[in-house]
Amino acid sequence: MKTTFRFTTLCLSALLCSSALMPLSAAQAAPAGALINLPDFADIVEKTGPAVVNIRTTERVKPDQGQSAQTDEEMQEFFRRFFGVPMPQQPMPRGKPAPAQPQSQEEVPRGVGSGFITSADGYIMTNAHVVEGASEVYVTLTDKREFKAKIIGSDKRTDVALLKIEGGNLPRLTIGDSDKIRAGEWVLAIGSPFGLDNTVTAGIVSAKARDTGDYLPLIQTDVAVNPGNSGGPLINLKGEVVGINSQIYSRSGGFMGISFAVPIDEALRVADQLKAGGRVTRGRIGVQIGDVTKEVAESLGLSKAQGALVSKVETAGPAEKAGVEAGDIIQKFNGIVIDKPNDLPRMVGNIKPGSRATITIWRKGASRELSLTVAEVEPDKVVTTDDNPAAAVPLANALGLSVSNLTEAQKKDMKIDSGVLVETAEGNAARVGIRPGDTIQRLNNTDIKDAKQFNSLVAKLDSKKLAAVLVRRGDSSLFVTLRPLTQTP
Repeated sequence: MKTTFRFTTLCLSALLCSSALMPLSAAQAAPAGALINLPDFADIVEKTGPAVVNIRTTERVKPDQGQSAQTDEEMQEFFRRFFGVPMPQQPMPRGKPAPAQPQSQEEVPRGVGSGFITSADGYIMTNAHVVEGASEVYVTLTDKREFKAKIIGSDKRTDVALLKIEGGNLPRLTIGDSDKIRAGEWVLAIGSPFGLDNTVTAGIVSAKARDTGDYLPLIQTDVAVNPGNSGGPLINLKGEVVGINSQIYSRSGGFMGISFAVPIDEALRVADQLKAGGRVTRGRIGVQIGDVTKEVAESLGLSKAQGALVSKVETAGPAEKAGVEAGDIIQKFNGIVIDKPNDLPRMVGNIKPGSRATITIWRKGASRELSLTVAEVEPDKVVTTDDNPAAAVPLANALGLSVSNLTEAQKKDMKIDSGVLVETAEGNAARVGIRPGDTIQRLNNTDIKDAKQFNSLVAKLDSKKLAAVLVRRGDSSLFVTLRPLTQTP
């Protein structure tokens, strides 16, 4: 009886559940049209996928350097700003000649990323950090054709690079209008996360203009972007590229729901300059600026907290010559209102050096206009492939580092008493992520005072033991381990 009772109860419960579900099923018929409106990316992927390429880079090193190419991979991931992480497992280029002698150089895998073809004759856009420091760049299409690419130019400030492969009638992407995208709009990314070619992920635009770059606002999305997606296209529902996937916000190195893309409109301006002259020229007026807070605006008689507060004026720079003073608030540039400080360097950067411009400033309760001549921002070093890049920048010491002494001003600015500045990083040092501009503070247990002492300590290191190097970047410091190379006479 007990068993029968339980069975009856279960049957009754099932009937009740079935009855309860009946009106729900009927209700579901109403919004069925909403399901039809969900995006189907299959046709878009089929159309655009062939124009998305895999990019892998190699570096020329001495044979003994190549033996430790797989060390400190976790440190690489920490130091890499974006996605072009080294992939030691990638195959070597076919037909690579064997080293002719012990001191000859060999190619070792350096990184992997993505890109997309913008013209039928082989121009490709990607991120600058994907090809930074590469000796050779190889591009692979979805049909498995592989090309050796030439770096036309690279711009670190916007993280945009332009490549060229020799080919005709190549598949290409249609360029969209990044100004017209809206928050909430569906977008997809195609790239090579972790070396997996032509992987498709989708999401929405989270915000249009995030101030994460010096010279351009970035598109924020929740599209899954991971190491290797760098340089790949962000595509709208029309199958048009609206951005270049460039950055992620992550505490682990993997996707956390926030990714950033360079707006294609801005990227094209950079690419056009790279195509024309191999580098990008930008204007500057020689001021350091900060926010105009609500309290400052009220105390100075401004109706809104907007503009750029001048905190410092460069000696003999364009702004000083025009009469700009510290404490001025720059309200307009060439008649365009400056809403927030980051607007100013972008506006000035887009002006051709040597051009005349007007700025409107607020000083002592009144506005006034000043005229100045825009100067040029010091250009980045042009990144190009070279027949023998190692000869241009010699290996400074057994750790692959070339360093210089810090100035007193640099020490004061970083609030440190000692250390040396990294000028170049090659071989093992580059592979673990150390890069020019970093500061070396300590080697093993010894504080670094100057370049001479550092090189002397490195020369005494045991090549059989790992050396701990305390590296500082920005406000953060981290120990990385490097194996010194045996020095040859």
